[in-house]
Amino acid sequence: MHVSYKKAKHIHMKTIYLLLFLSMAIILPAQRKKKSDEIPPATPADQRWEGYQQRLKLEDGSLVKNIPFRNVGPTVMSGRVVDLAVDPSDPSHFYAAYASGSLWETKNNGTSFDPIFDNQIVMTIGDIAVDWENDIIYVGSGENNSSRSSYSGYGIFKSSDNGESWENIGLTETHHIGRIILHPEDPNIIWVAALGHLYSENPERGVYKSTDGGKTWNKTLFVNNRTGIVELIMHPDNPDLLIAGAWEKDRKAWNFTEAGPGTAIYRSEDGGDTWNEIPDDSGFPDTDGTGRVGLAFAPSDANVVYAILDNQDRRPKEEEDDEGLSKDELRTMSNQQFLDLENKEINQFLDDNGFPREYNAVDIKKDIEAGKVKPIDLVIYTEDANSLLFDTPVKGGEMYRSDDAGKTWTKTHEDYIENMIFSYGYYFGQVRVDTQNPDVVYTMGVPIVRSEDGGKTFKNINEANVHVDHHALWINPADPRHLILGNDGGVYVSYDTGETWINCNSPSVGQFYSIAVDMTEPYNVYGGLQDNGVWKGPSTYEYSRRWYQDGKYPYERLMGGDGMQVAIDTRDNTTVYTGYQFGNYFRINTETGDRKYITPRHKLGDAPYRWNWEAPITLSVHNQDIVYFGSNRFHRSMNKGDDFETLSDDLTKGGKKGDVSYGTLTTISESPTRFGLIYVGSDDGLIHRSDNTGESWTKITDGLPENFWVSTVVASAHNEARVYASLNGYRWDNFRAMVYMSEDYGRTWKDISSNLPLEPVNVVKEDPVNEKIVYVGTDHGVYVSIDGGENYHAFSEGLPNTPVHDLIVHPRENELVLGTHGRGIYIGDASLVQEVNNEILAKTLHAFPMDAVTYSSRWGSKTWAWGDVIEAKTNVSFYSSTNGDGKVEIIFKDQVVSSTEIDADKGINILELPLETDESFKDLLEEEQKEEYEAAENGDFHLVVGEYTVRITIGDTNVETPLTIKAPRERPGRKE
Repeated sequence: MHVSYKKAKHIHMKTIYLLLFLSMAIILPAQRKKKSDEIPPATPADQRWEGYQQRLKLEDGSLVKNIPFRNVGPTVMSGRVVDLAVDPSDPSHFYAAYASGSLWETKNNGTSFDPIFDNQIVMTIGDIAVDWENDIIYVGSGENNSSRSSYSGYGIFKSSDNGESWENIGLTETHHIGRIILHPEDPNIIWVAALGHLYSENPERGVYKSTDGGKTWNKTLFVNNRTGIVELIMHPDNPDLLIAGAWEKDRKAWNFTEAGPGTAIYRSEDGGDTWNEIPDDSGFPDTDGTGRVGLAFAPSDANVVYAILDNQDRRPKEEEDDEGLSKDELRTMSNQQFLDLENKEINQFLDDNGFPREYNAVDIKKDIEAGKVKPIDLVIYTEDANSLLFDTPVKGGEMYRSDDAGKTWTKTHEDYIENMIFSYGYYFGQVRVDTQNPDVVYTMGVPIVRSEDGGKTFKNINEANVHVDHHALWINPADPRHLILGNDGGVYVSYDTGETWINCNSPSVGQFYSIAVDMTEPYNVYGGLQDNGVWKGPSTYEYSRRWYQDGKYPYERLMGGDGMQVAIDTRDNTTVYTGYQFGNYFRINTETGDRKYITPRHKLGDAPYRWNWEAPITLSVHNQDIVYFGSNRFHRSMNKGDDFETLSDDLTKGGKKGDVSYGTLTTISESPTRFGLIYVGSDDGLIHRSDNTGESWTKITDGLPENFWVSTVVASAHNEARVYASLNGYRWDNFRAMVYMSEDYGRTWKDISSNLPLEPVNVVKEDPVNEKIVYVGTDHGVYVSIDGGENYHAFSEGLPNTPVHDLIVHPRENELVLGTHGRGIYIGDASLVQEVNNEILAKTLHAFPMDAVTYSSRWGSKTWAWGDVIEAKTNVSFYSSTNGDGKVEIIFKDQVVSSTEIDADKGINILELPLETDESFKDLLEEEQKEEYEAAENGDFHLVVGEYTVRITIGDTNVETPLTIKAPRERPGRKE
């Protein structure tokens, strides 16, 4: 382990400051830290494992585990791909790792994929490595991109049976894995680059080495508690030579410091046992602005190494655009100096900075003369956290090259690489070198770019079919024209060096932030996705490639950018309110395509509104002309968003200085039982209630944990005084489950987290039919309580353990719709859960009513000459108080005509019941029926139109329920 003199000096100074602080603490009177200032602690790995065991227990003993969920896409776009591993002997076989959507395998060059990492303690992935000789897959869990939705992993996982089973092999406190390197000759030697916690400091970060296949680990490089290792590469010909990229960062909910003095490049010449930081005079930057580093050896010339750097140092001031009036000039300008400016110059500043058309030089000068505003107010008007994040003139992406295996470095280009990673280079940091030419290099940012002159100049190869925001690239060693690319839109394959691309997005891995439904028949689902806009599609969607011939995909994109919340006017089902990040929302007519920007703007002289990344918007359930919208203040429109009133003061703790919008509203809910009873929650832990449609507000967070993100507040549809709230500690690396209910308008709160596992809660909703039913979506699944939050049961049938960001029960169809952040949209039938009550739970066995079945003369025949056989079947559902073997019989005229053996679970059971019998059934029919009764095309005999009884038997107990097979609707006869 090695720490440089520069780092040691930095640590030494911190020690001096600490001693000074402690001495002052001795002198000054002791002051108790305010509760409102307390930082929630990060959750230890052993507690997270206990939470996982609780999840497995809930799944195994769940009363609702047999209720199936179906995935309804979408698949035309994808989710964030963070890494690829390609079989060197067969490039049509490869693995794609998704940030929060699991690990998927394809054996047909991306035509189809199968998931193989769905039900572990986590699904998030930072890096993968495959020992192709021994068929061993390694997954480094925890995304390495440090984004706002980069989930924490649980160390390294290993599979020796192609994903059928997985073993966790340690490093559970590292949270985020940057890279896994396997020794090319000794499969027992593994190196891991660990980033550590995202939102909290911890020492479990650095380079780890194992010499026994992951049974034990030795940390060989550590810098400090905020500096992790994001990149690790191995010399192509010498496995003892390794180069690591260390990255110091500090992410909080309100600010992201993307660089620091801990960032550096380290080299090891003894197989990673010891490390040396490259010296200050190596040519590689060594400043506090040195950010994320990506590294790659050139396979064809092992002395050549490339580095892509996110340089957060500001550009020299003289290089900034100084044409026209600047913000810096306005900061110190006197009133008279402003009045002396030409109107044309002021208006140009207003245009350049996006001021509404209502502002102009003439009127602003009048306000200056009247003392209503000052010149600096024009600066304040434009500067929010979002502008600070995206408008910062940093140096940005820089490429460096070494020709001596990483000892010395030279920047490859003279000018800035504009419009590649902008100011958010933390999201990128990958570089790859052509397998046969060391001067051909690729780097990935918003576009993917290619250089053929060693990084001097670059060409954009982000062609029309390819999404943006790139994170993974494989170059075929045998044919460098063959590329496989992974980005925020999925997987793409090229055979002509990026001139054209094939889209390989059959997996449903969309990262939804929100979900909504309309009232058409069949109803549509809507949702906003990470970097994939806002989409609308049919709830009846089934994956198929048939749309290639139709020319129209069943889903339709309504917006671009990062898709956010959606509100639908169900009176016409065509008026939709939605938008993209930081409160940029529109009213859209989905039939005509008309759209209007509706986001309210602050007035000159006021500070900008603070908008959450996912700003909340909702329509009044009592009058859908009324729109409620939240920044850090509450906005109301009485005319569909044409005009907004700002009705509140700041409903947060006031925000914090930083480059991420914080101190914002996150959730709004109006009581379905009383117009004007409204609740709002904020990202800094406050909940307020208004009893008069937003005119005045009362803080109602007494008794709740402080400083946690309010992920949901929802008013009950059954009890006017009841309200639910969920809190989320993800942005503190705190994974406690927090769900609360109040029966007195939020004056007091009851913790109803009960037996939920240790998983951050994203959403809580009350069932619209049964007031005892509460649904909870967490970072690892969805749970339901049928007793008002006293106990929870896990849904699992058909569901991976993916983050559930939002959910809703369709009020007409009684279907539970889940918006997952990693696996698209799932829909399950909530009607059986809604029927469960104490009376049913007290029974040993209970059969739910069965839907009538329409008889078909085509049962047993094929759909077409080469199609599948049409099966005669229906579903029978029942509740059993115990597990046990049994049978389900169909009875006709007191005779058992069909019997099916079953293995019942405790809880709700759903059985697919065949409507088949045998030839003896004919003896029970009336004479006219006997004449027409015969075997179907496939030789089976089926039940006919009539009344039946279904008898369910478990042990010594049985129950019966009627079944009707009804005649098909007759086609009208022809006129004779």
